[in-house]
Amino acid sequence: MGNSSGHTSPEPTLQTSQSSEAPQFAPKGSAFWLSFLAIIVSIFLSALDLTAVATVLPTVTDDLNGGDDFVWVGSAYALSSTAILPLTGGLADIFGRKPLMLISIVFFCIGSALAGAAQNMDMMIAARTVQGLGGGGIMNMTNIIVSDLVPLAERGLYQGLLGLTWSLASGIGPPIGGALAERASWRWLFYLNLPLTGIAFGLVLIFLQVRTPEGSMGEKLARVDWFGNLIIIAGTTLSILGLTWGGVRYPWSSAHVLAPLVIGLSLVAAFIVYEATIPQSPTIPFKVLTNRTTIGGYISTMTHGITSISIIYYIPVYFQACKGASPIRSGVDMLATALVIAPFALICGIIIKVSNKYRPANAMGWILTIIGFGLLSLLKADSPVKTWVGYQFLVSAGTGMIFAGTIFPVLAPLPVHLTAPALAFLAFLRTFAQTWGITIASTVLQNELKRNLPAEFVSTFPQGLEIVYAAIPHIEGLSEPLRTEVRVAFATSMSVIWKTMVGISGLGIISLFLLKEIPMRVHTDDNFGLSKDPSSKSLEEPEKTQVQVNQV
Repeated sequence: MGNSSGHTSPEPTLQTSQSSEAPQFAPKGSAFWLSFLAIIVSIFLSALDLTAVATVLPTVTDDLNGGDDFVWVGSAYALSSTAILPLTGGLADIFGRKPLMLISIVFFCIGSALAGAAQNMDMMIAARTVQGLGGGGIMNMTNIIVSDLVPLAERGLYQGLLGLTWSLASGIGPPIGGALAERASWRWLFYLNLPLTGIAFGLVLIFLQVRTPEGSMGEKLARVDWFGNLIIIAGTTLSILGLTWGGVRYPWSSAHVLAPLVIGLSLVAAFIVYEATIPQSPTIPFKVLTNRTTIGGYISTMTHGITSISIIYYIPVYFQACKGASPIRSGVDMLATALVIAPFALICGIIIKVSNKYRPANAMGWILTIIGFGLLSLLKADSPVKTWVGYQFLVSAGTGMIFAGTIFPVLAPLPVHLTAPALAFLAFLRTFAQTWGITIASTVLQNELKRNLPAEFVSTFPQGLEIVYAAIPHIEGLSEPLRTEVRVAFATSMSVIWKTMVGISGLGIISLFLLKEIPMRVHTDDNFGLSKDPSSKSLEEPEKTQVQVNQV
């Protein structure tokens, strides 16, 4: 196994030991597979809740008299989980991976219990905030721990297995949420997390045997970048606050929206500048942001965050508004998306592992994504099943490949001791971009609906973003030809969302030109590897045979 103490050039461009064939690795031992099982159960827990809550949101809002505050049930989770991501990466390096994973599961458990017991909307929003802290930590620590256990050159298969876990949760989450909302109580969706968190906590506690950094508690606390994390948490909070209020509670041009948005984005920029100047223990070491291949991977990740979330949020709108599907039925119709993303994430990982190259897989992903969005823009209100299933398949295939593919160019140029902060920043960019993706898509749809919906129908609703969701329950009860006109207007308006995503996906194509095919490392960081079962370690090519040329 290699260690992380040696100096590594920013971008190795020549490796005499590199072969055209993928490196061979030793079989994994029992300690590895038990540790990986603990990770899989933890990520399944977080993914199941995240995909199921949207289904019960209308019922929760009605039961708790939520009114316009419904948006915060999702936004509070997104805000807290996003803001905490850089901090969790830094804390994982200082205190170790296992303690952070256990603490994240505890936060998720407490938040779930509070959400299930919520008696009003304020309590629900607070509970979702706590739950988001845990969920964000779980997702971040999952990627970091897998990176500790599996060398980058071997990781394709395991990234695909994580994707399959997400796919399973995405497939069964909405039906479970809908069934509980209709047949029992939405509260059981949150209470269901309690035994699952108990299982995840036990598996991590017993089986996740990884090394923890040495040092006293005082020494470790002194290493935490408190000020830098305060900046990024404040910036993220203000930015998401502005995005959440924009067009819903206040007009986009109002000071209530522009002030937090401008100040928040300024603080995010200030965070990057501060991290570049801090002398010791930065949350995000500046070296992470100085390599063009890593930057290309980050740009691709942000672009993917914007485009992928538009699929998850707005294809169900097409089914409900244009096809008259119920929320549960639209979840079933979305299986063409949910069950395709993960297999293609696995395919992407296998391609990268076998070929030992990541540029072709990322290029294929963006090409499929652009073609898929272009085809989605052709959907009509009366498009047959085979059409919308086929179009979903293509765009989801591309989305799945990029989901698994961007981690490789991000990490390939970096020394292994920067894995945790690099992955924390990647997770932050993805989730932050998803917030922007929801805002962009919803703003486009709202503006197009104002232009395309019949005036007699629009006049029955108040001005604001809510018309998208407020209108859907009333479409089925309209008389003809008004009902058909409204459905056609929705299909026409949604076409503009997909055309917009084609344009944004162009950034993903551009990011490919920043990527250089760098040999992926065949060793992990000794400081955080398994503390048991030496047979689980990967074989490593001797570093003394490698010749690295510094990037000019």
